[in-house]
Amino acid sequence: MRPLGFVVPGRLDQLTGGYLFDRHLVDGLRARGCAVSVIELDGAFPDADDTAREAARSALAALPDDALVVIDGLALPGFDTCLAAHARRLRLVGFVHHPLSSEAGAAPASLARHAALEARLWPLLRGIVCPSAHTAREVIAAGIAPERVAVAPPGTERPAALDGPRAAAPPSTVDDRDPGVRLIAVGTVTPRKGHLALVEALADLHELDWRLDCVGSLDRDPHCAAAVRRAIDAHRLGGRVALLGELPAAGLDAAWRRADAFVLASLHEGYGMAYAEALVRGLPVVATRAGALPETVSADASLQVPPGDVGALREALRRLLSDTALRETLAAGARRAGAALPDWPTAVDRWAGAVDRLAA
Repeated sequence: MRPLGFVVPGRLDQLTGGYLFDRHLVDGLRARGCAVSVIELDGAFPDADDTAREAARSALAALPDDALVVIDGLALPGFDTCLAAHARRLRLVGFVHHPLSSEAGAAPASLARHAALEARLWPLLRGIVCPSAHTAREVIAAGIAPERVAVAPPGTERPAALDGPRAAAPPSTVDDRDPGVRLIAVGTVTPRKGHLALVEALADLHELDWRLDCVGSLDRDPHCAAAVRRAIDAHRLGGRVALLGELPAAGLDAAWRRADAFVLASLHEGYGMAYAEALVRGLPVVATRAGALPETVSADASLQVPPGDVGALREALRRLLSDTALRETLAAGARRAGAALPDWPTAVDRWAGAVDRLAA
């Protein structure tokens, strides 16, 4: 693969699914001998401010003619005023984890603004790489020719000693004296991830024995995080639901290992890397049928409900928590599905091949 510049908004070492995907790609390409220059843009994203636009303009202006440049879709709004000026002289490829215009839970004005921006900028790219067939269909439906769209899913990594004893819990406010069924939700606390619906659904299941660990940033959307905290307090779930925030790798691994099931009520997913991580760990899943999730999460590993339907989510959780045999059946399905997921070397190869084809 020819040398490439990989453009991301902010630092590459951020702990979200999209940044983890990006980092695995950069590391995997470099391990293959490909020269990858990571370009970390200053400023605010995805609602780009003047700092972000200036960083984007300077980044493109500094690149030589015919350079291959991959722009993470979250960074694309920063290029609104400068992409057209460089589209002919550079080989520009977009990496769209999910359209910003599909950020379910965002304000309608924000969705409309991002839809207009994507309509302007996507046609200027040589092509767009997507993590799932669902996201590819969204991009094609927006007017991009199918031959200019490629699908390259992320990889997964099977944890070492997966079948060993459950790990000790990371620091938590949850009462661990009798943990019952340990649930885990991994995802940044934003409206799209559905934490509020999850708390509301669990609030009516006081009679069942469960605990929930929520792992993911509480700082990216402080208003959403505050609403989730208020709901936890209002339903007196402080002893059952722990908002752990972002955890380092060791802490996240410990949280995964002590979990009995994965639950999240996403309103949209372009792929759903946390769901795939649950599958590779053999955890039964409660999910919505939002975005790419029916493609990522197999039916025999999960209970799936319509996005936004708190009642259906509550009943799915009740079934999962009440029925040991069901959890064991879904766990077996998760192990089968997880074993079929691509590893990271395979994923990096597919992604590199897709970028090469589109750039040409």
